[in-house]
Order: sequence, then structure tokens, then C-alpha cells
Amino acid sequence: MAMSSSLLWAVDIFGRVYTLSTAGQYWELCKDTQLEFKRVSAVKHCCWGIACDHQVYTYVFSGDVPIRYQEETYENQRWNPIGGFCEKLMPSDRWQWSDVSGLKHQQLDSFTLPSPHWEWESDWYVDENIGGEPTEKGGWTYAIDFPSTYTKDKKWNSCVRRRRWIRYRRYKSRDVWAKITSHDDPDQLPDPFNDISIGGWEITDEPVGRLSVWAVSLQGRVWYRENVCHHNPEGSTWSLVATPGEVVQISCGPYDLLWATLWEGQAIVREGIDRNNPQGISWSIVESPSSENGIMHISVGVDVVWSVTKDRKVWFRRGVNSHNPCGTSWIEMVGEMMMVNVGLNNQVWGIGCDDRAIYFRQGVTPSELSGKTWKAIVSGRENDRSQTGSSTSLLSAGCFFTDDIQNQTNAIIHGDADTSSDTELPSVSVDLANTPPLGAAASNSGNGAGNQTAEISANLTVDSLDSDQGEASVASTSNEKAYLEKHKSSTNQNPSAELQWTNIDLKEAQKHPVLSVSTFAETSSLSSLGMFSVGAEEQYGADEHPLWAWVSGGGCLVDSHSLLKWFTVPSGLTSSVQSLSLSITPAQTAAWRKQIFQQLSERTKRELENFRHYEQAIEQSVWVKTGTLQWWRNWKPHKWMDVRVALEQFTGSDGMRDSILFIYYMYHEEKKYIHVFLNEVTILVEVLNEAKHSFALYTPERTKQRWPIRLAAATEQEMHDWLALLSMSCCESRRIQGPPSHHAIWSVTCKGDIFVSEPSPELEAGPHLMPCDQMFWRQVGGHLRTIECNNRGVVWGIGYDHTAWVYTGGYGGGFIQGLASSADNIYTQSDVKCVYIYENQRWNPVTGYSSRGLPTDRYMWSDASGLQECTKMNTKPPSPQWSWVSDWYIDFNTSGGTDREGWQYAADFPASYHGHKTMKDFVRRRRWARKCKIVTNGPWLEVPPVTLWDISIIPSSDADDEESVALWAISDKGDVLCRLGVTQQNPAGTSWLHVGTDQPFISVSIGAFYQVWAIARDGSAFYRGSVSPKKPAGDCWYHIPSPQKQKLKQVSVGRTSVFVLDKNGNLWYRQGITPSYPQGSTWDHVSNNIRKMSVGPLDQVWVIADKVQGSHSLSCGTVCHRTGVQPLEPKGLAWDYGIGGGWEHITVRGNATEAPRVITHDTSEEDPARSMDLEDEESKGKTEHSKTAPLMVTEEQELDRSAVNC
Repeated sequence: MAMSSSLLWAVDIFGRVYTLSTAGQYWELCKDTQLEFKRVSAVKHCCWGIACDHQVYTYVFSGDVPIRYQEETYENQRWNPIGGFCEKLMPSDRWQWSDVSGLKHQQLDSFTLPSPHWEWESDWYVDENIGGEPTEKGGWTYAIDFPSTYTKDKKWNSCVRRRRWIRYRRYKSRDVWAKITSHDDPDQLPDPFNDISIGGWEITDEPVGRLSVWAVSLQGRVWYRENVCHHNPEGSTWSLVATPGEVVQISCGPYDLLWATLWEGQAIVREGIDRNNPQGISWSIVESPSSENGIMHISVGVDVVWSVTKDRKVWFRRGVNSHNPCGTSWIEMVGEMMMVNVGLNNQVWGIGCDDRAIYFRQGVTPSELSGKTWKAIVSGRENDRSQTGSSTSLLSAGCFFTDDIQNQTNAIIHGDADTSSDTELPSVSVDLANTPPLGAAASNSGNGAGNQTAEISANLTVDSLDSDQGEASVASTSNEKAYLEKHKSSTNQNPSAELQWTNIDLKEAQKHPVLSVSTFAETSSLSSLGMFSVGAEEQYGADEHPLWAWVSGGGCLVDSHSLLKWFTVPSGLTSSVQSLSLSITPAQTAAWRKQIFQQLSERTKRELENFRHYEQAIEQSVWVKTGTLQWWRNWKPHKWMDVRVALEQFTGSDGMRDSILFIYYMYHEEKKYIHVFLNEVTILVEVLNEAKHSFALYTPERTKQRWPIRLAAATEQEMHDWLALLSMSCCESRRIQGPPSHHAIWSVTCKGDIFVSEPSPELEAGPHLMPCDQMFWRQVGGHLRTIECNNRGVVWGIGYDHTAWVYTGGYGGGFIQGLASSADNIYTQSDVKCVYIYENQRWNPVTGYSSRGLPTDRYMWSDASGLQECTKMNTKPPSPQWSWVSDWYIDFNTSGGTDREGWQYAADFPASYHGHKTMKDFVRRRRWARKCKIVTNGPWLEVPPVTLWDISIIPSSDADDEESVALWAISDKGDVLCRLGVTQQNPAGTSWLHVGTDQPFISVSIGAFYQVWAIARDGSAFYRGSVSPKKPAGDCWYHIPSPQKQKLKQVSVGRTSVFVLDKNGNLWYRQGITPSYPQGSTWDHVSNNIRKMSVGPLDQVWVIADKVQGSHSLSCGTVCHRTGVQPLEPKGLAWDYGIGGGWEHITVRGNATEAPRVITHDTSEEDPARSMDLEDEESKGKTEHSKTAPLMVTEEQELDRSAVNC
């Protein structure tokens, strides 16, 4: 289960390209080593470079998902009385072979591959799909004339027809340097290139993966590469951009920032870059910070600019942002550099003048963009590792093992002394740092690498990114300058003995040409000096440490939580420690564990033997915790009131614990209380409320009413303390502990919180069904948007940022700490989502559209409903756990479409909006978005690198634990993927297998017998044929007609049942599915007002429903269970309502718990009060069940504003 990592790219002085992973410790030589490069510019998924032949090359990373491009052309025919439909068209008609508009002639043989880096995936074939509906064989669609609206049905007046032909080409040059071939006019070809920079991927996400590629030729001219995007990684043509002078070097940020340097030493800034004009409009000139020395090099990030002048001084530009790309003034930084490079998150790297080492700028945060200090990256290179294991000075292992084990260890070490050390070494236990020093001999056996030795030794501990190591910040430059000047004067006096400090930005140095052992011990520790051996000093072998010429961090993601291994000895500690760690096998470690465990068990038995005759003591105690909270009172007017809360926990004579929560309040100056037995509490859940740190407490009765007990704390920490305590008490009362079982039901709230419930056998069948409002839910740490599981314990989740996560088997995390959380398998998890607000305007005859509305209008800055005012200033992240990670930007991906400025138009508020203005449109709105990020922890590990939209795991299987589990997914780009290598022991799997489709998909589900169904983005349904364990991807797609006039959005397949959900919230069941005809025959309507659904391995149906009636309000996002599901009644009979509202997703695909077979009566007569059409409880009305009754309520009833929604 690899954690996600990104790469820092660099070029050494010999033109070799290396990469350094944020999770690694070694520079790795680029796979394609045939070329020598001058410089490179990288982003996450690719790198562009200029080779020594001055030509441009691109390096696209390989991945499980191929880069495909769909070519299409249309075949047109007209009907004539003699021969029927034929190829003979009228002179005024379009071409026989044309594009979709009919204006461009496109014959099949006119399509050629754009470059040698592409290959055809298949031959031409006919598309038999129109608007989500399958066409007749042959794919023809009919119309009265060209151009017109086409339909799949041939009518008496259909005079013309057309069909679409499709062919895919695939980009094949991945993990190699692909030369950018030019098809331009020879007279317009660019000169040989001198510099290149890529960025601009945040300007717009249309088309997917769009990049801005800028280059500078040897003649000083600037060129822009057109149409570079995900499905066209090479781009199409070079276009010349006029400049006010000859340009030397250029730098492009991830957004709209673009700076370049001129021969004269000035900088020029490109203005007017936006999604509609990625090349910008004009240049502005910025003077050099020093009149004597012009700018030599420049690099930009999101809103920062760093530069290097000709005297090698480093400068930072103040006041740079999208509104003022030129900034305000220069500040001199500390240190002297050949070049600097700004990467993701505005992190900065540089190459030192004197030693040509790469330095990282520590302490760069959103609040301190200039950072604090420079720190050298001392990572070794991959090909230098063979040098590190050459000596075998052995450590004494006696300090960590018992005598018996020490003897085994010594035998192992001597037996395996010749083990090769080429493999990457596991990190050594922390105990090694506390071992006694080996003596001075180990530190004197070097061969002239003393400066590297000390540099590495001084950094043996892993530094977190934002630690400043006690060094002076940028502000105190006077001391730092003095330091570096002294350091220069002492440089190279005794290179073999001098210890070179890693901080180049300190311009001041102590005049110690040679450091004594005592001085060195203050810097790191004496033990780390003592453990040095010949191997570590020979680290760079023949060619000393690498000399770098260029560095690029545009694809390197580093933030304040990153723990980098770049600043420590690359080889772990020493070669002797390596030989020790290499020699210890897992089998030997297991033997030691077993031996230690046996010794401990024997000691415990001996100690307990003396107390056997004592009588067993039984403790009966009461423990009380009290505090002051606020309570949302029961009576009108509803408001918050101060209350005293007491939790009494008592231990009974049987040793079992139970708890009662008392809430004391004042009513008409009379002291009253309410109490709750915690063994009746079904869930504790945080409530999303900007004004209060509040949480809700549900019991079965309060779940029925949709009216929980709501409590609020003064601080978030106090709320989490109460939540953790109450949650642990609830679990103790119900005797629940440890991780969830394989049959657990998982759910996710609208807030992203994860809850899990252990199902009872009576939940799905039995003489007395367990109502689902009695289910107990406990929280699991982490943050997800959707989750899927199966009964083998394989659980995957997807975050709001589409990152895939796999469950590690732990429990707890988040605010649940201590005994209620597992000690291991808890990892850091982050998620990013968008907060949206709307800018509204009304048209008036004088000023046109303006922010002056009518008195009855909505707020001019509001939420989507228009009922709440939401301005850029007063809109906060969802909770204090979230922090902003971007500025406000216009969202162009709003449903209904937008114009070039992001506006949507309508006749009035509220209405259906469209992306173009008409004569009847008097109002308009546009959506603004801002990204925020949460960092929490839980039992989840990231599954890189493909980001996902939907996921499905086979619900049940009788296979062995070692056999693979079928898992299908949809990427966020719409690709269908099949995960290989998923087992119970390795739930993350190994790799993705791409399954070809003709269009993007949005939902997929695999049934218990490998029935795979999927939904395309246009709302059409597909069935995948011939999927089996031996053929995990199947062979072809079968198009299934959708329900009449409905666009589908989700599918779920159980053992034999197939249910789909359309975009209007209607739930449909597929009739007529048999083993011989797995596609089924017709759709049957089941219910409405459904948001999400999940079909389990017993064909049970659970949904998240909207508009569920309670005693006080309607609640949106309620867990509902379909009762009466039987083989002869697969659609079920009625709905049973569980926890809600505020729920977003549920999965029951792990619950294969079957109750004992008992003959039951018709469930439709058991509980008529829980039927589909529940009336308000006060009316006491009872209605009959209806198999297709609407879910819950009428449209006229409004949602209560005081209802609990997460």
C-alpha cells in the first residue's frame, strides 16, 4: 500500500536527468538515458525538457489508464425513390463523409496519426448509441433534412440519415523522452530552443489536463505551444508571442502568473492571462532590484516571484497576486544561488553557487511565503548505493536483545556477511540511535569525503518541513550575511577535514576550519558520530557528490505535514547497520517475538501463582463527569439554553459498565432534567453549524421523530472530548469493541464523517424484523465522500478530492483516541472540497446588469437557495477543522452551462438557468468556488495515483482468502477500471486494468456472480459480458435501454437483483433477469425521492431518502431499509426508516448475515404505521402499502429550518 508521492526533477552538469521522490531518499536516474539535457520543467504527470541538441522533448509518466483520443466522422445519406437511401446527395447537401456540422469533408482514410508517438487502437466501427438510447443495428439515425434533429426511429418523412463512425488512437511514448515534432510551415518554424517552462493547469480544467507550455529560442523570441492537454500531451503547433525585447529565460506558474527576463536585466510580466486567453494580452516591464546587476534568472509560483541577479544574489518579490502580477517591491534574501525554482505550494529550491548542491527553502507557509532558511539536500544517487555496503564493521547487538537472541543474531550476521547491499534497506529501529559509540576508529577511515561526512552526520534526524532548526529567520539578515562571509574565507583550506554546514543562507560562520568531536557532538550527537563507518564516507565513490545544473519542483508536492528524508544520510545509518538489518529475516523476527512472548507468559504465571487462594474482588463503583453545555430546547420558541450535564457511569456486580446522561435545565425558574440511558443511544454525530460546536444524540424514539437531543460546547476541543467519552461509554454499554466485522454496514454523512453498524441477523429476515432505527452506529476516523465494502473485509472509500483510500483494519482515529482507538493502522488522511457561493444580478434599462436588485429579490451574494447571505468576506470553511487552500475563483462547471465570464441567465429568481443570454432573461448569477482542506487521521491508506469517481466490490464470494476479489471503479475522467491483485491480505491490490468504453461513465456495480452493470455520463445503462475470475475485464458492452425519458445516475447489483436510480430520484428494478438472459427485459418503478441506494449480497435494498416525515419536520438524507424483499417479491413491499437526516451514502454490500429460515406471514400486514406514505404522527392515520408508492410526503410540505442536517 504505497503512499502517494511526487517527484523533484534535476539535471546534473553532465546532462543526466534525475528524480527524487518525496517519499524516497535517493536520486534515481531517468529511465530513458539516451539523451543529455540542458534543463527541464515538470508538473505532476509529465515533464518537458530541452536537450543538448536544443530540441524540445516531453516525458509522460506511464499509468494504468491509457491516453486515448477519439476520432469521429459522420456518414450521410439521402433517400431517393429508386434506390432508397444511397450515397448520392443533392448538390446543396453536405459531404457524404463530414464532421458533425457537415461543413468539413472528413473521409475515413483522411485521418492520420499526428506523430510517431501514437498508434491506432482499433479499426473504424459504427456508434450504435444516440442520446443514451441504443439505435437499430447499423447505427443509423433519421431526420427530415440536413441539418435537423435526428431520431433512432425511421418515419415516413425521414428523407436523410446519418451514422457516426469512431476510431481510437492511443499515445504510446510513455516513460520515454518523446521528441516534439513540428508540422508548422518551414518558414515559421521556431529557432533552436534555450529555455522552457510549463504551468497554467489551474487556469481552467477544460479540456482535462490543459497545460501552458512556454519556450524561449536562442534568438530571444518567446513561443507558446497550442492545445497541450491530457489527450494531446504533445500539443499541436508553436505560436510566436511578441515581446518588448530579447528574452533569456521564462517562468510560468500554475495559475496566471508568467514572468520572463530580458538580456538587459529587466523582467517582463504577462498580463491578461485567463481561461479564454491563456496566452495573455500584453507585457509590463519590472526593473531589476539592483541597478548594477540585472536579473539573470526568475521563477514564479501561485503568487510569489523569486529571482537571481547577475551577482548571484537571491531576491523575493512582494505583493504579487492575480490582480497585481507585477508586485510592489524586491526584498533581498540570504544566500547566493545559480538558480531558484518555485514548485507546488510555493515551495522553493535552489542550486548553490560554490558547491552546485541543491537547497530546499524551509519554512515556506501561506503566512510566510519567503520561508526561513536554506537546507541542503544530501540524498545520494541510486548508482552510488553499491559503494555504501563495502565495509562490514559490525555493531554489537547485545544492547537490544537477550543473551539467547544475541547469540542467534551473531550467527546470522557472520553467516550472511557477504549479502549484497544493492537492495533498498528498511529503516532501522529508533533504538539504534541510543547504542554506545563504536569508537573513533570508524570516523577516521575515510578517503577524503570529510565534508560530506559531517554534512550528513549533522542531519541524521529527519527534519519536518516547517522546523527552523533554531536558525535565524529571513528578517535577521545582518548576522546571516556575516556568517557566510566568514564561511567563504575558510572554504577549501582543508577540504578533507572541514565540516561544511548545510545552511547556505547563513552568511555568517564561526571560524572553525576543523571541528573537534566536542563541537560536533553539540550539533547532532556523539552516538551518531560513533556509528560512522567507511561505507558512509565512501558514499559518492568515484565522482564525489553530484554537481547540479538545473532543478524543477513544479511536480513536487510538499506541505507543512511532509516528513522528508532528503536531509539525512541516504544509506540509513552505516553499512554495518545495513548488514545487520539485511541479515534479519521476517522468520527470525517472528521467532524472537514468539520466544519473548513465551518468557513473558511464564513470568505472568509465576507471579499469579502466589495469589490463587485470594477471593475474587468485585468492584461496584460509580464514576461521574460533569460539565456545562448548551441544549437546543424542546419547546417553542426553540433556542439554545445553558444546561448542566452529568454522565454517571456505574459498574454492576457482573463487572459490566452502563451509563446515564443527565441534562439539568431551568423551566419557569424550576429545576428539571431529562436523562438518557446510553445503552439506548443509537448514534452520536457532529452537526455542521457555523455558529456552534454542536452534536446530536439519537435514540430510537428520537429517530422516529427526527428530533435528536442537540448539545453544544464552547470550544471544538470540549465538544470532541464529550463525543469521545460518550462514544466510548455507548460502546461499553453495548459490549462493542475492536474493529468492525466483515459484515458491517458502512455509511457516510453529508459532512464526510464515517459511521459503521454491526448488523443483527434479524435485520433482513426472521419472524420479528429488527427496525433499522434501533441500529447502533459508531464513528470511524477519517473523511470520505463515498464508501464500498464486501463480506471479505475489503473496504474502499473515495474522498471529496476523488482520492482513493483503502481500509487498514484499524478502528478509531479522528477525535477518538486512547483505548477506543487501535494503536496501529491509523494514518494521516487529508481531503479537499469546494465551498460555493453565488453572485446574483438583475437587469435594469439604465445600467444593464447590476447588483441592485428588487426589494423582494434574493441577496446579491447568497447560497444556492438565495435564502442566506454569503459574501466572500463572511463565508467561512465548513468547520474549524478545515482551512482555506485557495482564493475565490469563478466556477465554469455549473450545471446548465455558463458564458465566457461564468454567468448563467434566467427570466427570474429562482428558475432554470442556462449559459447564454436571451431577450427574456432579466436576472443572472455565477458561482464562485474556494477550496478548503481538512487533515485528520483514521484507518485509511491512500491508493495512488488514479483518482476515482465511483467504486464497486463484488459483494460475496466463497473463494479462498488468497483468491482475488473483483473490484471495479470509474475514474474522475470517466474511464472504467478493473483492479487486479485485490485479496483479503492485500485489499489495496496491485494495478489497474483499463476497460475500453466509447464515452465517459459515472457509475459501476458488480454482482455476486460477476454481473457488471454501468451507467454512462449521458444516462444510458450498459451490461458487461463474460466477466469471470479468469477474464476479469470481460469482453464487450451491451447497451440496455433506460426507463422511458429518464437519465440514470447510479446502479447497484446484488446476488440476482439489479436496481438503478435516475437523476429525478426514482428507483427502478430490472425485471426478467435470468442466467441465460442476464440483461433482463423491462424496468419497474419502485419509489421516488431517493438520493443513493445500495443492494447487498442477499438482494437487500437500502437507500438514502429525502423528504422523510418526522413529528417536527421533513428530513433530507435518511437511511431507509426496504422490507419484504423475498425471491418472489424482489422489489420488496414497504420502507422502514432509520437514522437521518444528513446522510449521504450507505453500503450494505458486506452484510451477508442470514437469519435462520422461519416461515413468515406477509410483512405488509405487520407494521402498517411504517408504510411508504407515512402521515404526520399526530393524525394517527394509517395507509395501505403500495409497491410503487411515492416515498414519504407531498411536495407542499416545507423543510423545517430547525431540523438536524449534517
